Amino acid sequence: MGAPDLEELRAFTARLRCGEAGGDAGLGIEWLDAIETLKSVECAAQAVITDDVATCIRAERKADGVPRAEWDRGIASQIALARRESPNRGGRHLGFARAVVHEMPHTLAMLRSGWLNEWRATLLVRETACLSAEDRGIVDRRLCSDPDILDGVGDQGLVARAKALAAELDAASVVRRHRKAVSERRVTTRPAPDSMAYLSVLMPVEQAVCLQATLGRDADSLIATGNSGGRTRNQLMVDLLFARGTGQAVACGVPVAVNLVLSDETLLAGGHEPAQLQGYGPVPAGIARQLVADAVSADTEVSLQRVYACPQSGALTAMESQSRTFPKGLAKLIDLRDRTCRTPWCDAPIRHHDHIRPHDKSGPTNARNGSGLCEACNYAKEAPGWVARPVTRPGSRHLIDLGTPTGHHYRSTAPPLPTPAHLRAS
Repeated sequence: MGAPDLEELRAFTARLRCGEAGGDAGLGIEWLDAIETLKSVECAAQAVITDDVATCIRAERKADGVPRAEWDRGIASQIALARRESPNRGGRHLGFARAVVHEMPHTLAMLRSGWLNEWRATLLVRETACLSAEDRGIVDRRLCSDPDILDGVGDQGLVARAKALAAELDAASVVRRHRKAVSERRVTTRPAPDSMAYLSVLMPVEQAVCLQATLGRDADSLIATGNSGGRTRNQLMVDLLFARGTGQAVACGVPVAVNLVLSDETLLAGGHEPAQLQGYGPVPAGIARQLVADAVSADTEVSLQRVYACPQSGALTAMESQSRTFPKGLAKLIDLRDRTCRTPWCDAPIRHHDHIRPHDKSGPTNARNGSGLCEACNYAKEAPGWVARPVTRPGSRHLIDLGTPTGHHYRSTAPPLPTPAHLRAS
């Protein structure tokens, strides 16, 4: 079958306006899945057509003797008008199309097959924009050559993997960009609905993670001691930030922990494997070593805790307990293993340590039967019809099978830990 003509496309669009599930929840889920696939296929087609439009316009201008500097003028605006968006967004769409068509064939193939949507493909393009075409192609192949690689991985997890590969492939460039970014730290505001405003602080990651953790710790302390005044955790964090920023109050108490996970080779032998900073994501090896060195040389309490993992799969060593709740050490192990909520495609911070197989159904309190979930996902899986179980697969990372009330099943695999290069090569 050949490509549909324009009239066929418009006729199908008109038919799709009448789509409905007819009161069948299971059928509705299938509809949503099929339409999401269609959107991805359409995005791939838009990218190919966008690049083709730009190529045609440039070729025409070249043939007409237009100076080379003028070949691209106005193309982004034409793309934007066709997509009913601003010229700035049109420029982004044009850059996206050039990247996936000419430098990222596996990403384009994933779009065409429906395994990747436009936003997630855009994240991959964005995180590899600083790389050479050759290195960008390596990231494209390693992340998108097999649909299983990113299956169930949320947006933050996808960005983290792309960043880690970029740091591995061009560590020196990443470190240079980091140093330049530090010099551009700033505080900005922008309006928000309902007479509110967003206060944005661009700052080094270790400072941002520490600030977030400190505000969260002190807000939790106020709630625990009954001094919250009826405010939520988020409200308390904002109030504490304002009070301390204006000098009305200062932070006090025990310092918070900022967990940096890195391989021994990265820390001690000059390895290039990126570290993982809890609450942020991958950090280039050179920057991670500098963070450790700065903390050791400053008046800061620093501790080194060994975390053992299987060299083949990267799975963390399990910790057992017979208690109903997860002990502090086991909870920390789950936090380090899962990083964010384990529900597929959810990147929310971990708030609850959940028994995959419920405790009241003889589910043990151990690392294999434990998972980190956000509050919303933990409550959702308590609704009737939801089922979850840990899946044992020799030599693999921690795996969860999640079933929904409509009978659909999804799998979640724990993200990999930093692994020394000589083990990855073997």
